[in-house]
Amino acid sequence: MFAVLKTGGKQYKVQAEKIQFNDVLMVGGDTVTVGVPFVKGAAVQAEVIDQIKGEKVIHYVKRRRKHSSQRTKGHRQHLTLVRVTDVLASGAEKSGVKAATGTADARVAAHEAPGSKAAAPVAAEKPKRAAKAAAAKE
Repeated sequence: MFAVLKTGGKQYKVQAEKIQFNDVLMVGGDTVTVGVPFVKGAAVQAEVIDQIKGEKVIHYVKRRRKHSSQRTKGHRQHLTLVRVTDVLASGAEKSGVKAATGTADARVAAHEAPGSKAAAPVAAEKPKRAAKAAAAKE
């Protein structure tokens, strides 16, 4: 479910987002299950609280000797705050919650999706060269 709201003269599509992390390395409790490398069927469900920027990191470069040049470059990492709502030891496939983007499964699915640039066949150079070479030999 989503809603479109207006604020500041602009319209925004918003939704309460619940995500699922499927790459679980270990599940504990009454019994401990260690994955090889991941626990099959396990997942962690969370809800997105906020999207923030991290603390500013300043990268300063100074070149000594004859050139005496200097450069300051700042960076703030984008972070997502999440609140863990549930830990599933099994049955992650049947939960119906969207997997978090950026996980290996999501990257593979996006790469293999029909119509994506990565899945589209790239025009091969070798057949053209082979055709030219065959034409040159004749």
